[in-house]
Amino acid sequence: MKNNIVLIGMPGAGKSTVGVVLAKVVGYKFVDSDLVIQEQTGKLLHELITEHGLNGFLEIENQTNASLNLNKAVVATGGSVIYGAEAMNNLREIGLVVYLKLSLESIAERLGDLQQRGVALKEGFGLKELYEERVPLYEKYADVVIDCEEKLIREITEEIAGVYEKHLESLALNTQKLGANE
Repeated sequence: MKNNIVLIGMPGAGKSTVGVVLAKVVGYKFVDSDLVIQEQTGKLLHELITEHGLNGFLEIENQTNASLNLNKAVVATGGSVIYGAEAMNNLREIGLVVYLKLSLESIAERLGDLQQRGVALKEGFGLKELYEERVPLYEKYADVVIDCEEKLIREITEEIAGVYEKHLESLALNTQKLGANE
């Protein structure tokens, strides 16, 4: 049952901030998958990247998100979750995947030190290269794209809540149709 809301997007797009407010609006619990990784490993994200290298960290992130089994939760994922096929398959299975879209300029304005934030950066990559590589993946996996440019958190959460309500109604209709066909 897709009764979770999964937020994807670049670091600094507001996934955690929007997620906390959205969870209150829809009456769901809030889960930050980066915090789940930190709780399971006992280490900060940047420590995991230093210790295991980028590929090792991405595998930890992939496995953690692939094993999430939630009910009525708003999930804020790490920005690099889209590199893990198993993770994304699971997240799409359990929830409506919402891409919080912002311009490169807005992301750059919001972000501080990428290393301290635990941003998974390939060798030689800066923010621009990271953005250009990830945006097509966010768009590929998203059920819904929300343009967050120049919007207040309240506006973003209201938009997502409205889309999610329609999603639940459509699920209920499909369930009824399936029942009628049996």
